Amino acid sequence: MTAPLTQFYMKHLPDGVFRDSILKAACPFCRETAEKKGKIIVFLKSSSFFYGYFRCSSGCAATGFQHWFARLARLDPATVPGLPEEEGSWGEESYPQKNINGEVDDFSARLADEELNCFSQAGISRNVLEQLRIGYNGRYLVYPYFQQDGNCYSARCVHPEREDDHFWYGDAEFAAGPGGLFNIEEIHRCAGGTLFLCEGEENLLAVKKLGFPGVAYHERNILETVDPQVFSSLKTILVIPRNTAESFAAARRTAAKIGFKVRILTWNPHHPANYSLRQLALESGANFSKNVGEMIAAAKPFSPFVPPEREWRRFMTTLSDKKENQYSSRLSGFDLLDRRIGGIHGINILGGGPKVGKSSFMIQIATEMAARHIPILYYDFENGRQRVYQRTFSRLCRLETDRIDGLNLDENERQRHEKTSHRFEEMLQFFRVVNDRKLTPELMRRHIDFLRHETRNEYSVVVIDSLHKLPFKDLSEMRTGIDSWLRQMESMRDELNVSFLVVSELSRGDAGSYGQEPHMGLFKGSGDIEYSADNALVFLPMWDHMQKDMASRENRLWLVASREHSPGLVARYVLDYPYWGFEEKELSEF
Repeated sequence: MTAPLTQFYMKHLPDGVFRDSILKAACPFCRETAEKKGKIIVFLKSSSFFYGYFRCSSGCAATGFQHWFARLARLDPATVPGLPEEEGSWGEESYPQKNINGEVDDFSARLADEELNCFSQAGISRNVLEQLRIGYNGRYLVYPYFQQDGNCYSARCVHPEREDDHFWYGDAEFAAGPGGLFNIEEIHRCAGGTLFLCEGEENLLAVKKLGFPGVAYHERNILETVDPQVFSSLKTILVIPRNTAESFAAARRTAAKIGFKVRILTWNPHHPANYSLRQLALESGANFSKNVGEMIAAAKPFSPFVPPEREWRRFMTTLSDKKENQYSSRLSGFDLLDRRIGGIHGINILGGGPKVGKSSFMIQIATEMAARHIPILYYDFENGRQRVYQRTFSRLCRLETDRIDGLNLDENERQRHEKTSHRFEEMLQFFRVVNDRKLTPELMRRHIDFLRHETRNEYSVVVIDSLHKLPFKDLSEMRTGIDSWLRQMESMRDELNVSFLVVSELSRGDAGSYGQEPHMGLFKGSGDIEYSADNALVFLPMWDHMQKDMASRENRLWLVASREHSPGLVARYVLDYPYWGFEEKELSEF
Protein backbone atom coordinates (compact mmCIF):
# COMPACT_ATOMS: atom_id res chain seq x y z
CA MET A 1 0.00 0.00 0.00
CA THR A 2 2.98 2.30 0.51
CA ALA A 3 4.52 1.68 -2.91
CA PRO A 4 4.63 4.93 -4.95
CA LEU A 5 2.82 3.34 -7.92
CA THR A 6 0.03 2.02 -5.70
CA GLN A 7 -0.36 5.44 -4.08
CA PHE A 8 -0.41 7.06 -7.53
CA TYR A 9 -3.37 4.95 -8.71
CA MET A 10 -5.27 5.19 -5.42
CA LYS A 11 -4.93 8.97 -5.49
CA HIS A 12 -6.47 9.21 -8.94
CA LEU A 13 -9.03 6.42 -8.38
CA PRO A 14 -10.30 7.46 -4.92
CA ASP A 15 -13.36 5.21 -5.01
CA GLY A 16 -11.24 2.13 -5.70
CA VAL A 17 -11.10 -1.04 -3.64
CA PHE A 18 -7.64 -2.59 -3.13
CA ARG A 19 -7.52 -6.33 -2.54
CA ASP A 20 -4.96 -9.06 -3.33
CA SER A 21 -2.67 -6.59 -5.14
CA ILE A 22 -5.51 -5.55 -7.48
CA LEU A 23 -7.24 -2.18 -7.46
CA LYS A 24 -10.79 -1.98 -8.84
CA ALA A 25 -12.74 1.22 -9.45
CA ALA A 26 -15.30 2.77 -11.77
CA CYS A 27 -13.57 3.42 -15.09
CA PRO A 28 -13.06 7.18 -15.51
CA PHE A 29 -12.41 6.78 -19.24
CA CYS A 30 -15.61 5.04 -20.38
CA ARG A 31 -17.67 7.17 -22.74
CA GLU A 32 -20.33 9.19 -20.96
CA THR A 33 -22.91 7.99 -23.48
CA ALA A 34 -22.24 4.35 -22.67
CA GLU A 35 -25.24 2.66 -21.10
CA LYS A 36 -23.05 0.59 -18.83
CA LYS A 37 -19.73 1.88 -17.62
CA GLY A 38 -17.01 -0.60 -16.95
CA LYS A 39 -14.72 -1.24 -14.02
CA ILE A 40 -11.07 -0.30 -14.28
CA ILE A 41 -8.75 -3.04 -13.01
CA VAL A 42 -5.16 -2.16 -12.03
CA PHE A 43 -2.55 -4.88 -11.38
CA LEU A 44 -0.27 -3.76 -8.54
CA LYS A 45 1.74 -6.85 -7.63
CA SER A 46 5.30 -5.49 -7.71
CA SER A 47 6.89 -8.83 -8.69
CA SER A 48 4.65 -9.17 -11.76
CA PHE A 49 5.68 -8.23 -15.29
CA PHE A 50 2.35 -6.38 -15.46
CA TYR A 51 2.90 -4.21 -12.39
CA GLY A 52 1.00 -0.98 -13.08
CA TYR A 53 -1.05 -2.36 -16.00
CA PHE A 54 -4.71 -1.34 -16.14
CA ARG A 55 -7.65 -2.30 -18.33
CA CYS A 56 -11.37 -1.66 -18.49
CA SER A 57 -13.89 -4.49 -18.16
CA SER A 58 -16.08 -2.89 -20.83
CA GLY A 59 -13.23 -2.78 -23.35
CA CYS A 60 -12.96 0.99 -23.69
CA ALA A 61 -9.70 2.63 -24.78
CA ALA A 62 -8.33 2.39 -21.25
CA THR A 63 -5.59 -0.23 -21.39
CA GLY A 64 -1.93 0.31 -20.73
CA PHE A 65 0.52 1.26 -18.01
CA GLN A 66 0.91 4.27 -15.74
CA HIS A 67 2.26 6.70 -18.36
CA TRP A 68 -0.75 6.03 -20.60
CA PHE A 69 -3.07 6.45 -17.60
CA ALA A 70 -1.51 9.87 -16.98
CA ARG A 71 -2.07 10.88 -20.60
CA LEU A 72 -5.70 9.80 -20.58
CA ALA A 73 -6.30 11.58 -17.25
CA ARG A 74 -4.36 14.67 -18.48
CA LEU A 75 -1.93 14.48 -15.57
CA ASP A 76 1.49 16.04 -15.37
CA PRO A 77 3.99 13.37 -16.60
CA ALA A 78 6.36 14.44 -13.84
CA THR A 79 3.93 13.02 -11.27
CA VAL A 80 4.11 9.49 -12.69
CA PRO A 81 6.28 7.13 -10.58
CA GLY A 82 9.17 5.32 -12.20
CA LEU A 83 11.36 6.20 -15.14
CA PRO A 84 10.10 8.87 -17.53
CA GLU A 85 8.38 7.65 -20.66
CA GLU A 86 10.56 7.18 -23.72
CA GLU A 87 9.13 8.36 -26.99
CA GLY A 88 10.57 5.59 -29.12
CA SER A 89 10.86 6.23 -32.85
CA TRP A 90 7.29 7.42 -33.44
CA GLY A 91 6.72 10.21 -35.87
CA GLU A 92 9.61 9.25 -38.15
CA GLU A 93 7.61 6.94 -40.43
CA SER A 94 6.74 7.90 -43.96
CA TYR A 95 3.14 6.76 -44.37
CA PRO A 96 1.43 6.07 -47.72
CA GLN A 97 -0.78 8.84 -49.10
CA LYS A 98 -3.97 6.76 -49.19
CA ASN A 99 -5.57 4.96 -46.23
CA ILE A 100 -8.30 2.30 -46.23
CA ASN A 101 -10.10 3.38 -43.04
CA GLY A 102 -13.53 3.41 -44.72
CA GLU A 103 -13.14 -0.05 -46.19
CA VAL A 104 -12.04 -1.40 -42.82
CA ASP A 105 -15.19 -0.01 -41.20
CA ASP A 106 -17.28 -1.79 -43.84
CA PHE A 107 -15.43 -5.08 -43.27
CA SER A 108 -15.92 -4.79 -39.49
CA ALA A 109 -19.65 -4.30 -39.93
CA ARG A 110 -19.87 -7.52 -42.00
CA LEU A 111 -18.44 -9.74 -39.23
CA ALA A 112 -21.50 -11.88 -38.41
CA ASP A 113 -22.22 -14.69 -35.96
CA GLU A 114 -21.15 -17.37 -38.43
CA GLU A 115 -17.65 -15.91 -38.64
CA LEU A 116 -17.53 -15.40 -34.87
CA ASN A 117 -17.92 -19.12 -34.24
CA CYS A 118 -14.31 -19.91 -35.23
CA PHE A 119 -13.15 -17.45 -32.57
CA SER A 120 -15.63 -18.34 -29.85
CA GLN A 121 -14.36 -21.93 -29.83
CA ALA A 122 -11.08 -20.56 -28.47
CA GLY A 123 -12.91 -18.31 -26.02
CA ILE A 124 -12.30 -15.11 -27.98
CA SER A 125 -15.21 -12.75 -27.58
CA ARG A 126 -16.76 -10.24 -29.99
CA ASN A 127 -15.47 -7.51 -27.67
CA VAL A 128 -11.86 -8.50 -28.41
CA LEU A 129 -12.51 -8.56 -32.17
CA GLU A 130 -14.12 -5.11 -32.00
CA GLN A 131 -11.17 -3.69 -30.08
CA LEU A 132 -8.82 -4.82 -32.86
CA ARG A 133 -11.36 -3.83 -35.58
CA ILE A 134 -11.25 -7.24 -37.24
CA GLY A 135 -13.69 -7.69 -40.14
CA TYR A 136 -14.90 -9.96 -42.93
CA ASN A 137 -15.00 -9.31 -46.67
CA GLY A 138 -17.43 -12.09 -47.58
CA ARG A 139 -14.83 -14.84 -47.79
CA TYR A 140 -11.74 -13.82 -45.82
CA LEU A 141 -11.18 -12.54 -42.28
CA VAL A 142 -9.66 -9.07 -42.45
CA TYR A 143 -6.93 -8.02 -39.99
CA PRO A 144 -6.41 -4.23 -40.32
CA TYR A 145 -2.89 -2.98 -39.62
CA PHE A 146 -3.62 0.41 -38.04
CA GLN A 147 -0.56 2.58 -37.53
CA GLN A 148 0.51 5.01 -34.84
CA ASP A 149 -1.03 7.93 -36.74
CA GLY A 150 -4.46 6.29 -36.30
CA ASN A 151 -4.86 5.26 -39.95
CA CYS A 152 -4.89 1.91 -41.68
CA TYR A 153 -3.00 1.53 -44.97
CA SER A 154 -3.01 -2.25 -45.38
CA ALA A 155 -4.98 -5.24 -44.13
CA ARG A 156 -4.18 -8.94 -44.25
CA CYS A 157 -7.00 -11.12 -45.51
CA VAL A 158 -6.85 -14.74 -44.27
CA HIS A 159 -9.19 -17.60 -45.10
CA PRO A 160 -10.90 -18.77 -41.88
CA GLU A 161 -10.15 -22.44 -42.56
CA ARG A 162 -6.91 -22.29 -44.57
CA GLU A 163 -4.20 -20.21 -42.92
CA ASP A 164 -1.90 -20.44 -45.94
CA ASP A 165 -4.57 -18.84 -48.14
CA HIS A 166 -4.05 -15.09 -47.59
CA PHE A 167 -3.35 -11.82 -49.41
CA TRP A 168 -2.88 -8.11 -48.68
CA TYR A 169 -5.54 -5.49 -49.21
CA GLY A 170 -4.23 -1.96 -49.56
CA ASP A 171 -0.52 -1.09 -49.58
CA ALA A 172 1.23 -4.48 -49.46
CA GLU A 173 4.68 -2.93 -49.87
CA PHE A 174 4.22 -0.83 -46.73
CA ALA A 175 3.03 -3.90 -44.82
CA ALA A 176 6.21 -5.76 -45.78
CA GLY A 177 8.31 -3.06 -44.11
CA PRO A 178 7.56 -0.53 -41.40
CA GLY A 179 3.84 -1.32 -41.38
CA GLY A 180 4.32 -5.00 -40.61
CA LEU A 181 3.23 -5.00 -36.95
CA PHE A 182 -0.41 -5.69 -36.10
CA ASN A 183 -1.93 -3.57 -33.29
CA ILE A 184 1.21 -1.43 -33.19
CA GLU A 185 -0.69 1.36 -31.41
CA GLU A 186 -0.54 -0.70 -28.22
CA ILE A 187 3.22 -0.22 -27.90
CA HIS A 188 2.72 3.45 -27.09
CA ARG A 189 0.18 2.63 -24.40
CA CYS A 190 2.54 0.16 -22.72
CA ALA A 191 5.49 2.54 -22.27
CA GLY A 192 7.40 1.59 -19.13
CA GLY A 193 5.68 -1.81 -18.96
CA THR A 194 5.36 -5.21 -20.60
CA LEU A 195 4.04 -6.26 -24.00
CA PHE A 196 3.50 -9.59 -25.77
CA LEU A 197 5.04 -9.95 -29.25
CA CYS A 198 3.20 -12.81 -31.00
CA GLU A 199 3.80 -14.64 -34.26
CA GLY A 200 0.42 -14.52 -36.00
CA GLU A 201 -2.61 -12.30 -35.46
CA GLU A 202 -4.78 -15.17 -34.17
CA ASN A 203 -2.25 -15.77 -31.38
CA LEU A 204 -2.49 -12.14 -30.34
CA LEU A 205 -6.26 -12.63 -30.05
CA ALA A 206 -5.59 -15.38 -27.50
CA VAL A 207 -3.40 -12.96 -25.51
CA LYS A 208 -6.07 -10.27 -25.67
CA LYS A 209 -8.61 -12.81 -24.47
CA LEU A 210 -6.62 -12.97 -21.21
CA GLY A 211 -6.71 -9.18 -21.00
CA PHE A 212 -3.02 -8.62 -21.72
CA PRO A 213 -1.51 -6.13 -24.21
CA GLY A 214 0.35 -7.23 -27.30
CA VAL A 215 1.26 -6.80 -30.95
CA ALA A 216 1.72 -9.42 -33.66
CA TYR A 217 3.91 -10.06 -36.70
CA HIS A 218 2.37 -12.03 -39.54
CA GLU A 219 5.57 -13.88 -40.48
CA ARG A 220 8.94 -14.31 -38.80
CA ASN A 221 10.93 -12.52 -41.51
CA ILE A 222 9.09 -9.25 -40.83
CA LEU A 223 11.02 -8.90 -37.57
CA GLU A 224 14.18 -8.32 -39.60
CA THR A 225 12.68 -5.11 -41.03
CA VAL A 226 11.39 -3.63 -37.77
CA ASP A 227 13.53 -0.91 -36.19
CA PRO A 228 14.43 -2.00 -32.61
CA GLN A 229 13.84 1.59 -31.50
CA VAL A 230 10.11 0.96 -31.92
CA PHE A 231 10.34 -1.04 -28.68
CA SER A 232 12.61 1.36 -26.79
CA SER A 233 9.88 2.62 -24.44
CA LEU A 234 9.05 -0.88 -23.16
CA LYS A 235 10.48 -2.45 -20.04
CA THR A 236 9.85 -6.11 -20.95
CA ILE A 237 8.89 -7.90 -24.18
CA LEU A 238 7.46 -11.42 -24.03
CA VAL A 239 8.02 -13.02 -27.44
CA ILE A 240 5.79 -15.97 -28.39
CA PRO A 241 6.96 -17.68 -31.59
CA ARG A 242 5.32 -20.71 -33.14
CA ASN A 243 6.85 -24.02 -32.20
CA THR A 244 9.33 -24.27 -35.08
CA ALA A 245 13.13 -24.03 -35.16
CA GLU A 246 12.93 -21.25 -37.76
CA SER A 247 10.55 -19.19 -35.63
CA PHE A 248 12.74 -19.50 -32.56
CA ALA A 249 15.84 -18.57 -34.58
CA ALA A 250 14.07 -15.42 -35.83
CA ALA A 251 12.98 -14.61 -32.27
CA ARG A 252 16.56 -14.94 -31.02
CA ARG A 253 17.88 -12.69 -33.79
CA THR A 254 15.25 -10.11 -32.86
CA ALA A 255 16.12 -10.44 -29.17
CA ALA A 256 19.78 -9.86 -29.99
CA LYS A 257 18.86 -6.58 -31.69
CA ILE A 258 16.43 -5.35 -29.03
CA GLY A 259 18.48 -6.39 -26.01
CA PHE A 260 18.09 -7.63 -22.46
CA LYS A 261 14.40 -6.68 -22.11
CA VAL A 262 13.29 -9.66 -24.26
CA ARG A 263 12.08 -12.98 -22.85
CA ILE A 264 11.24 -15.77 -25.31
CA LEU A 265 8.43 -18.12 -24.26
CA THR A 266 9.17 -21.75 -25.13
CA TRP A 267 6.95 -24.77 -25.70
CA ASN A 268 7.02 -28.08 -23.88
CA PRO A 269 8.62 -31.05 -25.66
CA HIS A 270 5.23 -32.73 -26.05
CA HIS A 271 3.80 -29.87 -28.08
CA PRO A 272 3.80 -30.66 -31.83
CA ALA A 273 5.65 -28.70 -34.49
CA ASN A 274 4.09 -25.35 -35.47
CA TYR A 275 2.03 -25.30 -32.26
CA SER A 276 0.62 -21.90 -31.31
CA LEU A 277 -1.26 -20.02 -28.60
CA ARG A 278 -4.48 -20.35 -30.57
CA GLN A 279 -4.18 -24.16 -30.43
CA LEU A 280 -3.28 -24.01 -26.74
CA ALA A 281 -6.41 -21.94 -26.07
CA LEU A 282 -8.57 -24.44 -27.97
CA GLU A 283 -7.15 -27.46 -26.17
CA SER A 284 -6.68 -26.20 -22.62
CA GLY A 285 -9.99 -24.41 -22.15
CA ALA A 286 -10.31 -23.06 -18.61
CA ASN A 287 -6.65 -23.89 -17.92
CA PHE A 288 -5.42 -21.57 -20.68
CA SER A 289 -4.58 -18.71 -18.33
CA LYS A 290 -2.71 -21.05 -15.99
CA ASN A 291 -0.73 -22.59 -18.86
CA VAL A 292 0.30 -19.21 -20.24
CA GLY A 293 1.28 -18.10 -16.74
CA GLU A 294 3.57 -21.12 -16.44
CA MET A 295 5.18 -20.30 -19.79
CA ILE A 296 5.81 -16.72 -18.62
CA ALA A 297 7.29 -17.90 -15.33
CA ALA A 298 9.63 -20.31 -17.14
CA ALA A 299 10.81 -17.74 -19.70
CA LYS A 300 14.40 -16.64 -19.18
CA PRO A 301 15.64 -13.18 -20.10
CA PHE A 302 17.49 -13.20 -23.40
CA SER A 303 21.21 -12.75 -22.92
CA PRO A 304 24.18 -12.91 -25.28
CA PHE A 305 26.12 -14.52 -22.41
CA VAL A 306 26.39 -18.23 -21.70
CA PRO A 307 24.37 -19.16 -18.58
CA PRO A 308 26.66 -19.67 -15.55
CA GLU A 309 25.63 -23.31 -15.09
CA ARG A 310 26.45 -24.08 -18.74
CA GLU A 311 29.73 -22.18 -18.49
CA TRP A 312 30.66 -24.29 -15.47
CA ARG A 313 29.89 -27.52 -17.35
CA ARG A 314 31.93 -26.32 -20.31
CA PHE A 315 34.87 -25.51 -18.03
CA MET A 316 34.76 -28.92 -16.35
CA THR A 317 34.39 -30.65 -19.73
CA THR A 318 37.48 -28.82 -21.00
CA LEU A 319 39.48 -29.96 -17.97
CA SER A 320 38.25 -33.51 -18.50
CA ASP A 321 39.12 -33.40 -22.21
CA LYS A 322 42.73 -32.55 -21.39
CA LYS A 323 42.99 -35.82 -19.49
CA GLU A 324 41.64 -37.89 -22.34
CA ASN A 325 43.64 -39.62 -25.06
CA GLN A 326 42.09 -37.48 -27.80
CA TYR A 327 43.64 -34.34 -26.31
CA SER A 328 46.98 -35.87 -25.46
CA SER A 329 47.23 -37.44 -28.93
CA ARG A 330 47.26 -34.05 -30.64
CA LEU A 331 51.02 -34.26 -31.14
CA SER A 332 53.19 -33.08 -34.00
CA GLY A 333 55.26 -36.25 -34.15
CA PHE A 334 58.42 -34.34 -33.17
CA ASP A 335 59.08 -35.34 -29.54
CA LEU A 336 61.14 -32.32 -28.53
CA LEU A 337 58.66 -29.88 -30.03
CA ASP A 338 55.71 -31.64 -28.37
CA ARG A 339 57.49 -31.61 -25.01
CA ARG A 340 58.17 -27.92 -25.37
CA ILE A 341 54.68 -26.69 -26.37
CA GLY A 342 52.49 -29.56 -25.09
CA GLY A 343 51.30 -30.69 -28.53
CA ILE A 344 49.38 -28.88 -31.24
CA HIS A 345 46.78 -26.75 -29.45
CA GLY A 346 45.57 -23.23 -30.15
CA ILE A 347 47.09 -21.00 -32.83
CA ASN A 348 50.70 -21.90 -33.72
CA ILE A 349 52.47 -19.60 -36.17
CA LEU A 350 55.73 -20.68 -37.80
CA GLY A 351 57.88 -17.98 -39.39
CA GLY A 352 60.82 -18.45 -41.67
CA GLY A 353 62.64 -17.06 -44.66
CA PRO A 354 62.10 -18.25 -48.24
CA LYS A 355 63.13 -21.82 -49.19
CA VAL A 356 64.14 -22.88 -45.66
CA GLY A 357 61.70 -25.81 -45.57
CA LYS A 358 58.67 -24.33 -43.79
CA SER A 359 56.21 -26.10 -46.09
CA SER A 360 57.97 -29.46 -45.84
CA PHE A 361 58.07 -29.10 -42.06
CA MET A 362 54.32 -28.37 -41.91
CA ILE A 363 53.45 -31.13 -44.40
CA GLN A 364 55.36 -33.62 -42.26
CA ILE A 365 53.54 -32.58 -39.06
CA ALA A 366 50.12 -32.50 -40.76
CA THR A 367 50.40 -35.90 -42.44
CA GLU A 368 51.82 -37.56 -39.31
CA MET A 369 48.78 -36.30 -37.37
CA ALA A 370 46.40 -37.40 -40.12
CA ALA A 371 47.99 -40.87 -40.06
CA ARG A 372 46.91 -41.01 -36.38
CA HIS A 373 43.33 -40.20 -37.50
CA ILE A 374 43.36 -36.55 -36.49
CA PRO A 375 41.34 -34.56 -39.07
CA ILE A 376 43.55 -32.09 -40.97
CA LEU A 377 42.49 -29.30 -43.33
CA TYR A 378 45.55 -28.18 -45.30
CA TYR A 379 45.04 -24.84 -47.08
CA ASP A 380 47.86 -24.71 -49.59
CA PHE A 381 48.63 -21.53 -51.55
CA GLU A 382 52.30 -22.34 -52.19
CA ASN A 383 52.94 -25.79 -53.66
CA GLY A 384 49.82 -27.29 -55.19
CA ARG A 385 47.99 -30.46 -54.17
CA GLN A 386 50.13 -32.87 -56.22
CA ARG A 387 53.41 -31.58 -54.81
CA VAL A 388 52.07 -31.94 -51.27
CA TYR A 389 51.09 -35.55 -52.02
CA GLN A 390 54.36 -36.35 -53.81
CA ARG A 391 56.54 -35.09 -50.97
CA THR A 392 54.45 -36.98 -48.43
CA PHE A 393 54.60 -40.24 -50.38
CA SER A 394 58.35 -39.81 -50.92
CA ARG A 395 58.96 -39.33 -47.19
CA LEU A 396 56.80 -42.28 -46.16
CA CYS A 397 58.11 -44.64 -48.83
CA ARG A 398 61.77 -43.56 -48.72
CA LEU A 399 61.83 -43.07 -52.49
CA GLU A 400 62.81 -40.00 -54.51
CA THR A 401 59.80 -38.15 -55.94
CA ASP A 402 60.73 -39.11 -59.51
CA ARG A 403 60.45 -42.81 -58.57
CA ILE A 404 57.18 -42.88 -56.62
CA ASP A 405 55.29 -43.85 -59.80
CA GLY A 406 56.16 -47.45 -58.82
CA LEU A 407 58.07 -48.34 -62.01
CA ASN A 408 61.48 -50.05 -62.11
CA LEU A 409 61.57 -50.90 -58.40
CA ASP A 410 63.37 -53.81 -56.79
CA GLU A 411 61.49 -56.22 -54.54
CA ASN A 412 62.24 -54.34 -51.33
CA GLU A 413 61.23 -51.02 -52.86
CA ARG A 414 58.10 -52.56 -54.35
CA GLN A 415 57.00 -53.85 -50.94
CA ARG A 416 57.61 -50.44 -49.36
CA HIS A 417 55.67 -48.82 -52.19
CA GLU A 418 52.68 -51.14 -51.73
CA LYS A 419 52.65 -50.67 -47.94
CA THR A 420 52.90 -46.87 -48.31
CA SER A 421 50.07 -46.85 -50.87
CA HIS A 422 47.69 -48.46 -48.37
CA ARG A 423 48.85 -46.17 -45.58
CA PHE A 424 48.57 -43.11 -47.78
CA GLU A 425 45.04 -43.99 -48.95
CA GLU A 426 43.90 -44.47 -45.36
CA MET A 427 45.54 -41.19 -44.33
CA LEU A 428 43.60 -39.28 -47.01
CA GLN A 429 40.38 -39.99 -45.08
CA PHE A 430 41.69 -37.47 -42.51
CA PHE A 431 43.85 -35.21 -44.69
CA ARG A 432 42.16 -32.74 -47.05
CA VAL A 433 44.17 -30.33 -49.20
CA VAL A 434 42.34 -27.19 -50.35
CA ASN A 435 43.74 -24.81 -52.99
CA ASP A 436 40.72 -22.49 -53.29
CA ARG A 437 42.03 -18.94 -53.64
CA LYS A 438 38.53 -17.54 -53.04
CA LEU A 439 38.52 -18.86 -49.51
CA THR A 440 36.48 -16.93 -46.90
CA PRO A 441 36.14 -17.45 -43.12
CA GLU A 442 32.56 -18.64 -43.67
CA LEU A 443 33.72 -21.23 -46.21
CA MET A 444 36.48 -22.37 -43.86
CA ARG A 445 33.91 -22.92 -41.11
CA ARG A 446 31.83 -25.05 -43.48
CA HIS A 447 34.90 -27.08 -44.43
CA ILE A 448 35.59 -27.71 -40.74
CA ASP A 449 31.99 -28.82 -40.17
CA PHE A 450 32.09 -31.18 -43.17
CA LEU A 451 35.38 -32.74 -42.11
CA ARG A 452 34.23 -33.24 -38.52
CA HIS A 453 31.03 -34.86 -39.78
CA GLU A 454 32.83 -37.17 -42.22
CA THR A 455 35.49 -38.24 -39.71
CA ARG A 456 33.13 -38.24 -36.70
CA ASN A 457 35.69 -36.29 -34.74
CA GLU A 458 34.92 -33.05 -32.90
CA TYR A 459 38.56 -31.97 -32.99
CA SER A 460 40.47 -30.83 -36.09
CA VAL A 461 43.65 -29.04 -37.12
CA VAL A 462 43.78 -26.37 -39.81
CA VAL A 463 47.09 -25.77 -41.59
CA ILE A 464 47.53 -22.55 -43.59
CA ASP A 465 50.45 -22.24 -45.97
CA SER A 466 50.78 -19.37 -45.89
CA LEU A 467 49.25 -16.49 -43.90
CA HIS A 468 50.34 -13.90 -46.47
CA LYS A 469 48.75 -15.82 -49.34
CA LEU A 470 45.26 -15.86 -47.82
CA PRO A 471 42.74 -14.05 -50.04
CA PHE A 472 42.49 -10.26 -49.62
CA LYS A 473 40.66 -7.75 -51.79
CA ASP A 474 43.90 -6.09 -52.86
CA LEU A 475 47.52 -5.79 -51.74
CA SER A 476 46.90 -2.44 -50.05
CA GLU A 477 44.63 -4.24 -47.59
CA MET A 478 47.13 -7.00 -46.72
CA ARG A 479 47.89 -5.88 -43.16
CA THR A 480 44.25 -5.30 -42.18
CA GLY A 481 43.31 -8.47 -44.05
CA ILE A 482 45.82 -10.58 -42.14
CA ASP A 483 44.66 -9.13 -38.83
CA SER A 484 41.05 -9.84 -39.80
CA TRP A 485 41.92 -13.47 -40.61
CA LEU A 486 43.70 -13.81 -37.26
CA ARG A 487 40.55 -12.59 -35.48
CA GLN A 488 38.55 -15.25 -37.35
CA MET A 489 41.06 -17.94 -36.34
CA GLU A 490 40.72 -16.92 -32.70
CA SER A 491 36.95 -17.25 -33.00
CA MET A 492 37.15 -20.69 -34.64
CA ARG A 493 39.70 -21.87 -32.07
CA ASP A 494 37.34 -20.96 -29.23
CA GLU A 495 34.01 -21.93 -30.80
CA LEU A 496 34.87 -25.00 -32.89
CA ASN A 497 37.68 -26.68 -30.93
CA VAL A 498 40.10 -26.12 -33.81
CA SER A 499 43.88 -25.77 -33.63
CA PHE A 500 45.90 -23.92 -36.25
CA LEU A 501 49.34 -24.36 -37.79
CA VAL A 502 50.09 -21.24 -39.80
CA VAL A 503 53.12 -20.49 -41.97
CA SER A 504 54.21 -16.86 -41.94
CA GLU A 505 56.83 -14.91 -43.82
CA LEU A 506 59.53 -12.99 -41.96
CA SER A 507 60.85 -9.49 -42.57
CA ARG A 508 64.49 -9.16 -43.57
CA GLY A 509 66.95 -7.87 -41.00
CA ASP A 510 69.13 -4.80 -41.31
CA ALA A 511 71.68 -6.68 -43.40
CA GLY A 512 69.00 -8.03 -45.69
CA SER A 513 69.15 -11.51 -44.16
CA TYR A 514 66.89 -13.68 -41.98
CA GLY A 515 69.65 -15.06 -39.79
CA GLN A 516 69.56 -12.76 -36.76
CA GLU A 517 68.38 -13.97 -33.36
CA PRO A 518 64.61 -14.31 -33.71
CA HIS A 519 62.04 -12.07 -32.04
CA MET A 520 58.36 -11.15 -32.59
CA GLY A 521 59.27 -8.12 -34.69
CA LEU A 522 60.51 -10.41 -37.45
CA PHE A 523 56.99 -11.54 -38.41
CA LYS A 524 55.93 -9.79 -41.57
CA GLY A 525 52.81 -7.74 -42.26
CA SER A 526 50.87 -7.94 -39.00
CA GLY A 527 50.99 -6.31 -35.62
CA ASP A 528 48.46 -8.83 -34.30
CA ILE A 529 50.51 -12.02 -34.54
CA GLU A 530 52.03 -11.38 -31.11
CA TYR A 531 48.52 -11.09 -29.65
CA SER A 532 46.83 -13.91 -31.58
CA ALA A 533 49.46 -16.64 -31.52
CA ASP A 534 49.39 -19.12 -28.64
CA ASN A 535 52.84 -20.16 -29.82
CA ALA A 536 55.05 -18.14 -32.19
CA LEU A 537 57.93 -20.13 -33.67
CA VAL A 538 60.77 -19.24 -36.04
CA PHE A 539 62.51 -21.74 -38.33
CA LEU A 540 66.04 -20.47 -39.03
CA PRO A 541 68.57 -22.09 -41.42
CA MET A 542 72.07 -22.82 -40.19
CA TRP A 543 73.36 -23.19 -43.73
CA ASP A 544 74.30 -21.06 -46.70
CA HIS A 545 71.70 -20.83 -49.48
CA MET A 546 74.49 -21.53 -52.00
CA GLN A 547 75.39 -24.75 -50.18
CA LYS A 548 75.13 -27.67 -52.59
CA ASP A 549 75.26 -30.50 -50.05
CA MET A 550 71.53 -30.83 -49.34
CA ALA A 551 71.97 -33.69 -46.86
CA SER A 552 73.91 -31.50 -44.41
CA ARG A 553 71.36 -28.70 -44.27
CA GLU A 554 70.17 -27.99 -40.75
CA ASN A 555 67.58 -25.61 -39.27
CA ARG A 556 67.00 -24.54 -35.72
CA LEU A 557 63.53 -23.99 -34.30
CA TRP A 558 62.98 -21.19 -31.81
CA LEU A 559 59.96 -20.60 -29.62
CA VAL A 560 59.94 -16.79 -29.51
CA ALA A 561 56.66 -16.24 -27.66
CA SER A 562 54.05 -18.40 -25.96
CA ARG A 563 51.07 -18.00 -23.67
CA GLU A 564 52.06 -20.97 -21.49
CA HIS A 565 55.66 -21.94 -22.26
CA SER A 566 59.10 -20.37 -21.87
CA PRO A 567 60.72 -19.06 -25.06
CA GLY A 568 64.06 -20.32 -26.34
CA LEU A 569 65.65 -22.86 -28.66
CA VAL A 570 63.54 -25.98 -29.19
CA ALA A 571 65.63 -28.40 -31.30
CA ARG A 572 67.73 -28.93 -34.43
CA TYR A 573 66.12 -30.23 -37.63
CA VAL A 574 68.32 -31.91 -40.22
CA LEU A 575 66.97 -32.24 -43.75
CA ASP A 576 66.24 -35.87 -44.61
CA TYR A 577 67.38 -35.52 -48.20
CA PRO A 578 66.03 -36.44 -50.74
CA TYR A 579 62.80 -37.50 -48.99
CA TRP A 580 61.32 -34.09 -48.13
CA GLY A 581 61.34 -34.52 -44.39
CA PHE A 582 63.27 -33.56 -41.27
CA GLU A 583 64.94 -35.48 -38.47
CA GLU A 584 64.67 -33.87 -35.04
CA LYS A 585 67.84 -33.80 -32.93
CA GLU A 586 68.76 -32.56 -29.46
CA LEU A 587 70.61 -29.27 -29.38
CA SER A 588 73.60 -31.01 -27.79
CA GLU A 589 73.86 -33.53 -30.65
CA PHE A 590 76.58 -32.11 -32.90
